[in-house]
Amino acid sequence: MRAAYLEQLGPPDVIRFGEVADPVPGPADVLVDVLASTVNPVDTFVRSGVFRTPLPMPFVVGRDLVGTVAAAGPGATGFAPGDLVWCNSLGHAGRQGAAAQRAVVAADRLYRLPAEVAPEVAVTMVHPAATAFLGLFTHGRLRAGETVVVAGAGGNVGSALVVLAAEAGARVVATASAADAGYCAGLGAAEVLDYRAPDLAGRLARACPDGIGLYLDTSGRNDLETVVELLAFRGRVVLLAGAASRPVLPAAALYMHDRTVTGFVISHASTAELAEAAVTINRLLAAGRLRPRATLELPLAQTAEAHRMIERGELHGRRAVLRP
Repeated sequence: MRAAYLEQLGPPDVIRFGEVADPVPGPADVLVDVLASTVNPVDTFVRSGVFRTPLPMPFVVGRDLVGTVAAAGPGATGFAPGDLVWCNSLGHAGRQGAAAQRAVVAADRLYRLPAEVAPEVAVTMVHPAATAFLGLFTHGRLRAGETVVVAGAGGNVGSALVVLAAEAGARVVATASAADAGYCAGLGAAEVLDYRAPDLAGRLARACPDGIGLYLDTSGRNDLETVVELLAFRGRVVLLAGAASRPVLPAAALYMHDRTVTGFVISHASTAELAEAAVTINRLLAAGRLRPRATLELPLAQTAEAHRMIERGELHGRRAVLRP
């Protein structure tokens, strides 16, 4: 089959496109004919070696896919040929990736896609939405009625955070560019603040008079010195971006008010956590609440170019859809 694959770690140029051996499913696996895949920032971290994980070479890249079941092993109960399915946890931890004509997926990492959801919509959302779900609920312990601040709300993960938090009954305060204010408000943000404002900390304090219950920064700036002081009693910060950031940690403001700072990457999520997220993702996809802002369709042969575009910041809210 044709696939985008690596034989070594490095820049986007190390990605090759060509013939690789057909994947062979085990008894608890499902063989999937891939309809669409995509590229996430985390895929660039795996390819470059920033995020270290076992990668048997040659290694097919890509985390997410939507496809149809070609065959299911005897232990992969609940799946039948022709089923429309998705996965968002390939391409790391020794699992071959999604950027191929076919992929093998363990049955406990595969979920049915509602029939009314287009594959090109779903494939762009299943990773950012799962990241948002885990950040808000698994690690952030969000409760209805709390105030959530989403920094970088105009981006892929940021917009999913706004949708999921608002849908769960939280009051969402978003920071984004002025051009994205209307978009973020339409997703459910109660207030949208310009992240470039010189008095942003003061504006956040006024927008959150009872303190911030949960703060998530998708931009990776991680200005803990400012944010921790604005947290409510037992308020939480969830770190989910910024591999190179080295923020100042105001320890006194943390321990004197029972506040916490927690880091997580979706790559460490358990199959049970991912499956829990999938229930909400499917519900919101079917309701039309989770949609990409814009898409850019590319042939699978241009996977390396999609990696370059992400690293150069050229997608500007668009999500790449790779077609085999």
